[in-house]
Amino acid sequence: MGRTRKGRDISGWLVVDKPAGLTSTAVVNKVRWALSAKKAGHAGTLDPAATGVLAVALGEATKTVPYITDALKAYRFTVTMGAATNTDDAEGEVIATSETRPGDDDIKEALHAFVGEIMQVPPQFSAVKIDGERAYAKAREGEEVEIAARPLWVEELTMIGRPDVDHVELEMVCGKGGYVRAIARDLGEKLGCLGHVLSLRRVWSGPFEASEGISFEKIEALAKSPELDDYLLPVEAGLSDLPEARCTAESAVRLRNGNPGMVIASDLDYGEECWASLDGRAVAVGRYKGGELHPVRVFR
Repeated sequence: MGRTRKGRDISGWLVVDKPAGLTSTAVVNKVRWALSAKKAGHAGTLDPAATGVLAVALGEATKTVPYITDALKAYRFTVTMGAATNTDDAEGEVIATSETRPGDDDIKEALHAFVGEIMQVPPQFSAVKIDGERAYAKAREGEEVEIAARPLWVEELTMIGRPDVDHVELEMVCGKGGYVRAIARDLGEKLGCLGHVLSLRRVWSGPFEASEGISFEKIEALAKSPELDDYLLPVEAGLSDLPEARCTAESAVRLRNGNPGMVIASDLDYGEECWASLDGRAVAVGRYKGGELHPVRVFR
């Protein structure tokens, strides 16, 4: 007989403004403890040194995580030029240096090569699995592995500042699976100056903004109190990028049992993914086919 997980059946999203120095897993564990929640997960890992949006899903909201993971995200980051590191950020060891410093116009021109559908090789120190083992584990043992390039959609990559000759500030809007550290590394190589990430902040992820996130300090201060519940966003916040269809109470019963149910929708194409609601609450996510929703995920 399986062990029963302790905690509250609480569902929703807590948008955390993650501080530097903590892993994403550590933040999720703190949120789960602070809210006494049975189940929690996050929508997109941030490196320990990075700050910004870490959207933590609780309970039924974990079923909507893929829709946030797949959504566009925005990052602001500073690249140090003139040095490459083994981790592609300031946490690593310098492995090569360059005296070259490109001008602003050269940087802006080089950025065009990183917009659209690009192929990106993840950093050696990354969570990519190589022969069943994480790349960072092999890298820590001094082993250099060959990591296959993978596609990444970059919506925008713009220069937003140049504090001094050694640094450039950039903003990137991209799809899932991107490594900002790899952008800094590859941009430095393209410019002939080498480069690595000095600082990184995720400013938004799908519908969630860092400016509206709760700080780690506040989570600790309000832990185990009803006041922390007030910061929760509804499960439906994770579905904001999907079209919504309405259903009746009768259809809701069918949908929650995993069966197709009639929905009311205006502008949905056959086979389009959407979610059904009853009185504004999520009932199911599925495919719209001929007036019915065929559910693939249902909500309690």
